[in-house]
Amino acid sequence: MNLKFQYNKISQLQLIKQLAVRQRALPTLKNKESALRLEVKKARDQAFALDQKMKERTAELDAFMKLFVEFDPDIVKIKNVEIKTRKIAGVKTPLLENIEFEIADYNLFKAPSWYPEGIALLQEICQLQIERDFFIRKMQILEQVRKKTTQKVNLYEKVQIPAFEDAILKIKRYLEDEENLSKASQKILKSRFEQESQL
Repeated sequence: MNLKFQYNKISQLQLIKQLAVRQRALPTLKNKESALRLEVKKARDQAFALDQKMKERTAELDAFMKLFVEFDPDIVKIKNVEIKTRKIAGVKTPLLENIEFEIADYNLFKAPSWYPEGIALLQEICQLQIERDFFIRKMQILEQVRKKTTQKVNLYEKVQIPAFEDAILKIKRYLEDEENLSKASQKILKSRFEQESQL
């Protein structure tokens, strides 16, 4: 990082202020990054758990597959998916509030006896699939923000803060050298003045 600065007190004070801003922001950014990392892991675990549950239910559904030839797929429809947003570490993420199914009327007397159980199983698999998709989406959103936050932490920690500290140190040394030269030249002038006044 190439910082542009001048070797004077004003430039030094501006750099000190900018350094302080970054040093104050760094712990907050690190906390946000670790919170996001934890939430990404939770979302990934929940998506995986739902995936496993869905596989179990689908295996149960396979037992019905021969019977599903008789099943009318239009009986079960998703009527409404209620979505809200929730902030996690300052990031808006989708939150699945509710899933409403619409069950079409069917003749209980003509339909096979397994229909109610098949409908319930189909609803459960649909619900699991939608929940899983939500957790995957949540994980993707949080992971994207976490990566940006990690980049910012690294930028502050490894690039900007050391660059500001280095620039401040250079200005400090320059000003000290200038002050020492000034004092040395004053001593030389004083000693010459004293020598001349003794003549």
